Amino acid sequence: MEAKIRAKLEELRNMLKADGGDMDIVSIEGSQVSLRLKGACGCCPHATQTLKQGIERVLQEAVDPTITVLQVK
Repeated sequence: MEAKIRAKLEELRNMLKADGGDMDIVSIEGSQVSLRLKGACGCCPHATQTLKQGIERVLQEAVDPTITVLQVK
C-alpha cells in the first residue's frame, strides 16, 4: 500500500507546485500518512482543508478508504 500512496502523492505534488507549494512525506505507517506542506502551501490558511478535503480524500478514493492524513509542522 505504501508504494501506491507514494505514487499518488507524487501526482498530487504537481498540483501543489503549480500553486507555489510542495510537500514532504514525513512518514507512512500503515494507513496513516504524515505530511509537511512547504512553500505557499505551508503558510496558507487553507492548508488543513487541502490536506483533509484534497489529499486525504484522493488517497482514500484511489488507494484505501481508511487512510488518514496528518499535518506535521
